[in-house]
Amino acid sequence: MGIAWCEKAIGREWANAMKDANPGDVAGDNTKVPSGFNSKFGTYIACFSYYPRGENDIVLRRLFALVALFLLTSVAMADAKTFRYAYRIDPASLDPHALAETFTLSWLGQVYEPLVGRGKKLELVPALAEKWEQPAPNVWRFHLRSGVKFANGEPFTADDVVFSLARVKMDGSDVAYTVSSVTEVKKIDDLTVDLVMSKPNPILPVQITSTYIMSKAWATANGAEKPASVKAKVENFASNNANGTGPFKIGSRQVGVKTVLVPNDNWWGKKEHNLTEVVFTPIQSDTTRVAALLSGEIDMIYPIPQQDAARINGTGKHTVLQGSELRTIFLNMDQSRDELLESSVKGKNPFKDKRVRQAIYEAIDMVAIRDRVMGGTSRIAGTMVAPGINGYDEKLDTRLPFDPEASKKLLAEAGYPQGFEFGMDCPNDRYVNDERICQAVVGMLARVGLKVNLLAQTRTKYFEKVLARNSSFSLLGWQPLSYDAHSTLQDVIDTPKDKVGTYNVGSFSNKKIDELTDQIEVETDPAKRQALIGEALGIHKAEIGHIPLHQAGLAWGVRKGVNVVLRSDDSLELKWVTVD
Repeated sequence: MGIAWCEKAIGREWANAMKDANPGDVAGDNTKVPSGFNSKFGTYIACFSYYPRGENDIVLRRLFALVALFLLTSVAMADAKTFRYAYRIDPASLDPHALAETFTLSWLGQVYEPLVGRGKKLELVPALAEKWEQPAPNVWRFHLRSGVKFANGEPFTADDVVFSLARVKMDGSDVAYTVSSVTEVKKIDDLTVDLVMSKPNPILPVQITSTYIMSKAWATANGAEKPASVKAKVENFASNNANGTGPFKIGSRQVGVKTVLVPNDNWWGKKEHNLTEVVFTPIQSDTTRVAALLSGEIDMIYPIPQQDAARINGTGKHTVLQGSELRTIFLNMDQSRDELLESSVKGKNPFKDKRVRQAIYEAIDMVAIRDRVMGGTSRIAGTMVAPGINGYDEKLDTRLPFDPEASKKLLAEAGYPQGFEFGMDCPNDRYVNDERICQAVVGMLARVGLKVNLLAQTRTKYFEKVLARNSSFSLLGWQPLSYDAHSTLQDVIDTPKDKVGTYNVGSFSNKKIDELTDQIEVETDPAKRQALIGEALGIHKAEIGHIPLHQAGLAWGVRKGVNVVLRSDDSLELKWVTVD
């Protein structure tokens, strides 16, 4: 037997070794295989015993190295747990302050962390802050977790918190509203920071659960001191690179194609997952996404089309997890311009007339959209916040009736008996069935004389247009990061000004609601606060400031042997995923 055969046997895959290396057989190099073994490990023993002690020490060292390498590799492969999953879009940026989009922020939450986090039931849990308290009515003090390191090994301190929250408030940040009440961030010591506000804010901890902390040293060294705004098409090093304190870190990334994450060995938390690698693939097509799951190429996909749920469940190899979203889908109408963009009406803005807004509302058949577009799984909404959001008021959750004839009469009263023409903006890759919902709305409005020209685009182009308020009529969704109605009021309904009303793309404005929103932020009595929320949302409902549509159903498809936690915020947390 020659050394070439031994090396070949050791490096050979198990099946080939057993096939080609039976006792007494002639190996590929015409040397006899030593007898007396019947396993691959026996091959190693035979190779070692073939050479007498002291003879050809180089051969022994080479063989020993091969054996050690093979055994280590075998153990590693046996313990390797790769989790492959797909969503319909890719994170818009790796900069944690670049875009306040629910998916992008939840995805980045695997790499970056906030001071205060959310648990499996969306309860508040300590994250980078172990505890927090109010030493004064207008001060929140956060006691930081000791021994925390960023993925690159740098220690986490109060300096990183001060830097990050200052960055959040800079121009280009899309999450400045989460700390809009904070006027100063004070470092008390390396593990203590104070967030000072101009007035009391009892809900600050719930507002910052997606406000992520970056490394000051890393950002400064890489020219990423300022946010790289997605809306403004700005990029810097943080747009495609990341260095967080979270349970995972970026292994590799091909934008729009694939991102590989690996466990962050520096993570401070208790490990509940068993993953050694995570492969994320954005797959926009519902059909392709489902096919990838059923073929075994992907372990989990979300969302799944409702029409495919029964087929996926019926394979016996997959499970469909279902629930309801906290995100409300609604329609915006431009109520600011004196002349409506992209409209046949010149010299005036029909949407400033409440009768026109109500006519649009009553022309939309939400039962038909639920049953025919959403597969019967959506929950029809009568108000701008969903059940499960703090401040939800069931009494407000009723809709105006679907009544096309009443709609026509309202249009005639407003001076548009023949209707009019206007444009509509809609994403085609952001929300469940978003383009199909818009197409349904267009068809329904046509029946009352309103000709709507639909422009459906990818979410990047869509958000660029509507957030610049260059839109007359659009579909949008909002899930408060704080899971509190104050966020919907402040960010979607309040008059746009100074980081407030950022997503009020129709520029609805009501001074009384603005005042109530300010009061809600500082009110500490739960009953009084709820009454203020109800009053503000009631005014908005009466004014038809927006047209709420529904909350979509949640549906995740998972192969058997994969365990995930379905939360109503539609956020997949990799730190709780296990693969059998």
